Amino acid sequence: MSQPTAYLVTGGAGFIGSNFVRHLYGNEGAGVRVRVLDKLTYSGNLANLKDVEGRDGFEFIKGDICDEAAVRAAMEGVDVVVNFAAEVAVDRSIDDPQSFLKTDILGVYTLLQEARRHPALKRFIQISTDEVYGQILDGSFQETDELKPRNPYAASKLGGDRLAYSFFETYGVPVVITRASNNYGPYAYPEKMIPLFITNLIDGQKVPVFGEGMQVRDWLHVEDHCRAIRSLVDKGVNGEVYNVGGGQECANIRLTGYLLDALGMDESWIKFVKDRPGHDLRYSLDSSKLMKLRWAPRYDLVRGLRETVAWYQDNEAWWRPLKEKLDPRYAKGFWGDRGKG
Repeated sequence: MSQPTAYLVTGGAGFIGSNFVRHLYGNEGAGVRVRVLDKLTYSGNLANLKDVEGRDGFEFIKGDICDEAAVRAAMEGVDVVVNFAAEVAVDRSIDDPQSFLKTDILGVYTLLQEARRHPALKRFIQISTDEVYGQILDGSFQETDELKPRNPYAASKLGGDRLAYSFFETYGVPVVITRASNNYGPYAYPEKMIPLFITNLIDGQKVPVFGEGMQVRDWLHVEDHCRAIRSLVDKGVNGEVYNVGGGQECANIRLTGYLLDALGMDESWIKFVKDRPGHDLRYSLDSSKLMKLRWAPRYDLVRGLRETVAWYQDNEAWWRPLKEKLDPRYAKGFWGDRGKG
């Protein structure tokens, strides 16, 4: 009988990472062992892993991906590394870019250096982002397009993305890179647009829409993202980049309308606020390369949003403590009141 595949999931107590851990256990059961390495910063939350804590082969290590000793211990005996660990909020990166450079570049370097010591490692999945391309007004980005990040978060993620590729070319580390569009679904930290808006509305607060709300994003349900990553563990080609798009483009103002509809509320609950500096107008990904590996998104945006709203309604005990600690600028409009709405 073959041994269970051993995963190291860094940032596994965060939004996408914890969903990926649940995905692994839900789809592979006894055929998987999972070790999570997470620093437990503001967005890392052990409550995200509560339903897998007792599973066979599950282990949690509190540690920083910039810490060589922690990384060495965490990577011992694993077959696959999936690196979700990152600083991820654009608004935070504009306020404090240095912490993003440390985690998103130096942390990736520390992981890759340790990966070099494990020649039997099957795969190193580096989770990047569509924001490394910058904005696109027409068409959709392909993996070979120019990379022009327009904020410190995107620039730091690009640094980790290209560093991972360099370790494939230079040292033969079995790296596969994903660039995904905006994720949504359960367990998303409430500073993000969708959970912020849902929880604001549940609390009877208006939702802060940047500018006129015409920024367009391609929304990807987190479960579809997890399926894509799992597929690439087996089918991805080392050294390659794969776009992971949801195929669900939507302007922020329209997305807000979907959330209002799901909660039985009207447009009077919208408050237009000052726009973010350097705010990208549109992201769009061509995911045909990944689709050739027989992956496709399954979630329709309206259905996914309604399910997500229901999850936050049913899990107030999870998000309420996080929302109470959140910088109040998020709930009211991070860059200031524009005085409209």
